[in-house]
Amino acid sequence: MARVCEVTGKKPMGGNTVSHSNIKTKRRFLPNLQTKRFYFAEEERWITLKVSTEAIRTINKKGLAAVIKEMRIKGEKI
Repeated sequence: MARVCEVTGKKPMGGNTVSHSNIKTKRRFLPNLQTKRFYFAEEERWITLKVSTEAIRTINKKGLAAVIKEMRIKGEKI
């Protein structure tokens, strides 16, 4: 599962690079992914997640427990 955020599901999208002369060539826009370790206090263990920077902000806002609960409801194994 390369280049996919485990929390938000963000993945690469396609588009065009447009030159000065307006020539369009295909390119990929990659999400800003970070491999980050979080301490999950409820289970007293460390969890490593590949998350986008938007997901890190979501975890800071909602809390790790709430985000993991949503991920487990979706069916992802953690």
